[in-house]
Amino acid sequence: MRIALLSYSTKPRGGVVHTLALAEALAAAGEDVTVWTLGRGGDDGFFRTVDPAVRLRVVPFPDGPPDETVGARILRSIATLRDAFDPTPYDIVHAQDCISANAAGRCVRTVHHLDHFTTPELAACHERAIVEPYAHICVSRSVADELSDGWGLKPAVIPNGVAYERFATTDPAARAAWRSRLGPYVLTVGGIEPRKGSLDLLEAYASLRTGHPGVRLVIAGGETLFDYRDYRARWETRAAELGVRPMVLGPVADEELPALVAAADAFAFPSLKEGFGLAAMEALAAGVPLVVRDLPVLREVFGPAARFGDSPQTLAAELGGALDSYDPARAEAGRELAARHTWTEAAAHHLAFYRALTP
Repeated sequence: MRIALLSYSTKPRGGVVHTLALAEALAAAGEDVTVWTLGRGGDDGFFRTVDPAVRLRVVPFPDGPPDETVGARILRSIATLRDAFDPTPYDIVHAQDCISANAAGRCVRTVHHLDHFTTPELAACHERAIVEPYAHICVSRSVADELSDGWGLKPAVIPNGVAYERFATTDPAARAAWRSRLGPYVLTVGGIEPRKGSLDLLEAYASLRTGHPGVRLVIAGGETLFDYRDYRARWETRAAELGVRPMVLGPVADEELPALVAAADAFAFPSLKEGFGLAAMEALAAGVPLVVRDLPVLREVFGPAARFGDSPQTLAAELGGALDSYDPARAEAGRELAARHTWTEAAAHHLAFYRALTP
């Protein structure tokens, strides 16, 4: 089967990580897979090495003018990918986000999570990418139910895989190097942005430091299409008001990320919107205590393997509990949960779904 997987970026965002891992698992199953994406900022490849069994098509996407708005950038992204992509060689065209779905034409769409945008061009992109694809996949039942309730759709549910061994068996020297550099720390991955609940985590960290003054908050990741400068400015102002100084690492090299995760004392995942929580599942694979936002989707995915908080105060309390008392039963439940989510199984379910769509 000839399969095209489309994404919007080469950067290490969750949907891009998903796209590459799925592509490699499909190729390992013997399928002919090509990943199409936009090469932003001069990128001519992805943030990590990709199995050579997967064909890559990185479409150049030069920076726009300094005054380019988010809406204009979205429209230019769609047009650039659409002009380069030819769907005719493929049996399945599968888009992983609203930009690539708008560019692809007739396609399968994975809806990782639903957003509510105020930028008109982005809101229209989001809506078209739900209503126009002819088939849909979600990575959790909670998001599938949102599509059913809001649009009358009946998506298939195929959970993410996780690179279990990569996070469960990290190099002790690499972990020690992060500990030496950072000391005790709570880690979050995903950058500083509204959807990630960054302001709530900042408030929680300030409360946490009352009983744990030596623990640092470390923030990794953060590449995104959107302009969150105003939110980042509010975050920095609030950090100064609270008298806290989190360590903001920005994007971390792919080969360094597993040890950074494994060396953490706890992993915080206070997102306001999620479809699955791949970064949090990676933390469980590493045996790191996990505290997440109390959302239905995260209850569905993580169950007894995580601690849950619904406010800065309860997030702080649960992080404090995770730091004060290691829970071996919860840690083992987390490892077992992560180990069950394999990309091999996810690829098999995708192939069954694709075959049901093709003559």
